[in-house]
Amino acid sequence: MPKGGFLNIGLILLSILVGGCASTPEEYSDPRDPWKSYNRKVYGFNQAIDKAVLKPVAKGYKAITPEPVDHGITNFFDNLADVNSAVNNLLQFKLSRTGSDVGRVVMNTTVGLFGLFDVATNMGFPSYKEDFGQTFGYWGDEPSPYIVLPFLGPSTMRDSIGLWGDMFVNPFAYLDDLYVYSGLTVLDFVDTRSDLLTAGELLEEAAFDPYVFTRDAYLQRRRDKIFDGSPPQDEEEDFWTDEEGATAADDPAVGSEPSATMRVSLSR
Repeated sequence: MPKGGFLNIGLILLSILVGGCASTPEEYSDPRDPWKSYNRKVYGFNQAIDKAVLKPVAKGYKAITPEPVDHGITNFFDNLADVNSAVNNLLQFKLSRTGSDVGRVVMNTTVGLFGLFDVATNMGFPSYKEDFGQTFGYWGDEPSPYIVLPFLGPSTMRDSIGLWGDMFVNPFAYLDDLYVYSGLTVLDFVDTRSDLLTAGELLEEAAFDPYVFTRDAYLQRRRDKIFDGSPPQDEEEDFWTDEEGATAADDPAVGSEPSATMRVSLSR
């Protein structure tokens, strides 16, 4: 399969949309983030929406929801995510992981009462949470530019295209009742945001530039997941070195190698 095969059309379309938005001087540009000007604007928009609406709602949800109920809701949506993970592990021919994901879904859906209780972990079934973005990367699609999606937040071109596959595999997609679908989607979103309240506060306190902090944490975490925790660092650095020899480290907004603190999960 040619490298980048899944992404060529998407890259062309998105380049038309955001290509004219990059205003960062060339000598200071991060090759991983060619649309930084556009991304910072969307990041600012998302932060404004989060501050005005999402964070207050998440805090209210956290305050009124008993911890066992909150935990059960999180487990319920994690169980649904294991369906997507099983499909993608199968597509990557990781058969032992596929079996573990299927086992998790079966055990948590039955013994765990539709996923409200995570009994599978205690029974020795680890959670992997693979998705289509990771599958594309596994089969050779090259690293792709970073992009911030409205409302959804950090992503890459590869992961953004992968979202369509994730939505197709999501059991919610086959619900006939629009109100039930919408309600469950909103609940999942609010529950996820409430689980990230502490991480958000850490980000605000620790990061000199929250945008760069979030970007680097996301890219590092995604790369670790694609390579199952053992990414070939030299290949990544060579890929993102442009013709002039500039790398991400030349961006004055980028600090040292991301620390362990930056590995905090920014999404489920």
